[in-house]
Amino acid sequence: MVFSSIVFILYFLPLFFTVYFLSPKKWRNVIIVLGSIFFYSWGAPKFIFVILLTTLLDFFIVRKMDSSDSINVRKWLLIGSVGVNVGLLFYFKYSNFFIENIQSVLAHWGYERTEWVKLALPIGISFYTFETITYVVDVYRRVHKPLTVFTDYLLYIIFFPKLVAGPIVRYHDMADQIMDREKYETNENRLLGFYRFIIGLAKKVLIANHMGFVADQVFALPHEDWTTPTAWIGILAYTFQIYFDFSGYSDMALGLARMMGFRLPENFDNPYIARSVTEFWRRWHISLGNWMRNYLYIPLGGNRVDSKFRLYLNLWLVFLLSGFWHGASWNFLFWGAYHGFFLVIERMFLGKYLERIPNVCSVLYNFLIITIGWVFFRIESFSEATCFVSKLFSWNVKEVIYLNSEYAFYFIIAGFFSFFGIMKWAQRLQKKVLTETYSSLGYISATMLAMIFLTLCVASISSLGYNSFIYFRF
Repeated sequence: MVFSSIVFILYFLPLFFTVYFLSPKKWRNVIIVLGSIFFYSWGAPKFIFVILLTTLLDFFIVRKMDSSDSINVRKWLLIGSVGVNVGLLFYFKYSNFFIENIQSVLAHWGYERTEWVKLALPIGISFYTFETITYVVDVYRRVHKPLTVFTDYLLYIIFFPKLVAGPIVRYHDMADQIMDREKYETNENRLLGFYRFIIGLAKKVLIANHMGFVADQVFALPHEDWTTPTAWIGILAYTFQIYFDFSGYSDMALGLARMMGFRLPENFDNPYIARSVTEFWRRWHISLGNWMRNYLYIPLGGNRVDSKFRLYLNLWLVFLLSGFWHGASWNFLFWGAYHGFFLVIERMFLGKYLERIPNVCSVLYNFLIITIGWVFFRIESFSEATCFVSKLFSWNVKEVIYLNSEYAFYFIIAGFFSFFGIMKWAQRLQKKVLTETYSSLGYISATMLAMIFLTLCVASISSLGYNSFIYFRF
């Protein structure tokens, strides 16, 4: 079940919130857990038992770890919990990759390939695995006490707004809200959450879906039909699609959570107006960047290392692993290494020059680097991806692709809102719309606009037929 589906919008959501708001406050966490189990089971009924069993195991391991005074016992329980969760992630997500590559090497040496059954990937496993790790590590570090009720811990892991595509919420950021969020469960927050959900829905349905339709048409063409204009239209469409698709999902997640009194961390901050790749990663998928910094980069030594070489190596390794986290294939590894390379050279010398040149030049530099990188994110075959990049710069203009007025309009809208935040007044307006309270007239106007956009989105979902979320496959 996806947020931008008719089933979710017109059936699941009204029924869930009716039951939730009519229930006594002491039962609301249980209602969220039951709703989350149903939500996940709708799309992946076989894998819900994997989540339930691992969360039950982690719950008791972490409680035992917290109650122990022995450092060795605590360390072994930490290793056991992290090992089980990383092991499951590796088994489901990376087994196919390693088996395929081992088979290819053996076949090169004359051995016959053996038949094997490819494993299906549980939806959202990368996201809830990282959150499970934050729980055990935060408790191990004594950052926060563990939860004492299993359903409360289950809520943290399978909370349906963030379950399948984030944001990745660190345990200590959500723990107190699970226990008590009464001051945030107000009609004002319910309205503001509803508006945020509609903003995200509009991003996804009215922009990302139309951009995805164009991108899919281009990437489905035979290689010989990829001309330079065609290739640029395709990758720009995908560049806008992935931003509005993923940031739209995050907006919907934050909005739904706010309607229940939860305050989840922001996940996007106008990433395409960044002046460097370094700044881009402070604005794109913010929760993943924070997780990588706190649970990977800092344990590797972070900035407190003996040499510049070790600093640059740590930085590059983190992004290499970030690429592999996104997908089990060589193109994702390259994508991570590609971003890591630019972060390293910006740290070494390029960053200070980017700060001196005009904003428009540094923004264009970043956008070009990010856009080319998306080719390797979109195309699964590394050889096809390199072929596509070559088409971008082959200057083959024998055929100009004509975009009809409808899709040209959506390109303009996508470009405008991608770079809208580059103006200071636009950032202030964006902050006011997303985070601040409204006047009485403002609430009336916002509600009317929200209902108009909800109607447009439902109509578009019914007619377009393209509606999958990109990050569901991670």
